Formats: sequence, C-alpha cells, structure tokens
Amino acid sequence: MNIDELIDAVIDREGGYADHPADRGGATRWGITMAVAREHGWRGDMRHFLRSAAVTIYRRLYWDRPGLDAVAARAPLVAAELFDTGVNMGTATAVLFLQRVLNALNRGATDYADLTLDGRIGAATLAALDAFLRTRRAIGESVLLKAIEALQGARYLTLAERRPANEAFLYGWLANRVGEPA
Repeated sequence: MNIDELIDAVIDREGGYADHPADRGGATRWGITMAVAREHGWRGDMRHFLRSAAVTIYRRLYWDRPGLDAVAARAPLVAAELFDTGVNMGTATAVLFLQRVLNALNRGATDYADLTLDGRIGAATLAALDAFLRTRRAIGESVLLKAIEALQGARYLTLAERRPANEAFLYGWLANRVGEPA
C-alpha cells in the first residue's frame, strides 16, 4: 500500500466524529483529536473538521515527519505498521518499537551495532534495518512485523491495566490495530 491508501484505511477505521467520555483525546473526527486539529489551524466544531485536513495532518505528522518513506523503501510492511502504530501511540513510540526489535535481533551486536533508543529514524536506524534485512533475507521483514505487533499488543494491554477506563477501547485496539497495519 502507498501512503494515500494507508491514510484512507486509517480514516475508514477511525470513522467520523466521536467524543467518547473515556477517551482522554476528547472530540475527534477522522481520528484527529481537537488538540491536533487546533495546532494545525482548525478553529471550528470538530463535527465539521474536513477530511482533506485530516489527510494533510496524517501525511505530515505520521509519515513525512518521522521519515517513514525511507523505511517503506526497504520494508513497506514495517513502514505501514509504524504509520498505523504512530497514529495511535505516537510516532516516537512506533519507532522505539522498531529500534528495540532491531537491537534484540542483532545477535549480540554481531550483525550490526546496537541502536540508541531515541524514537527517531536516522542514518543509524536505517543502516541497522538494511543490515538486518540483508542478513535475514526474505523472512526478515515478516519477523520484524510480528515483533513490532507483539510490543504494540503488550502496550495496549498495559494501558488498559493502568487505566481501567481504557478497557472500553482494548478490544477494538487489539481487533483493529494489532496485525492490521492497513
């Protein structure tokens, strides 16, 4: 999937307007919170937030800013998962998942050096991803994807355990987010 298809899938999954009392994000439309919409110039009622504005925000904040195009050139399924995870958990968290997995799979730093866990896609993260994919070949991307999804699922469970109000969202997160990057 390309970024346009990924954005469409997220918007379809997020749906239209919502203002669930247990959601700390408050009013949302197309999955964009009021706070994020306001940061990008929206001053109206969230019920009328434009889909085109949501598309722009998704592309800018969750694809371009973290540099997922560089990941997509190497591992498109991983990039799609990082995009979706970043939308729901923040891009730094999504990238930290990738960095943690790459560190854990480098066989004691013999395949490539451990990464600094900084939540940013930079030259070192891309070099480690390249080395991992070169070493692990065809199945490498699917293994990375499984490990990232495992961390994502564990984080959702922890969120529900720490804040019982999040139990209202846990089933949906697991059903619609883990293993469903697009």
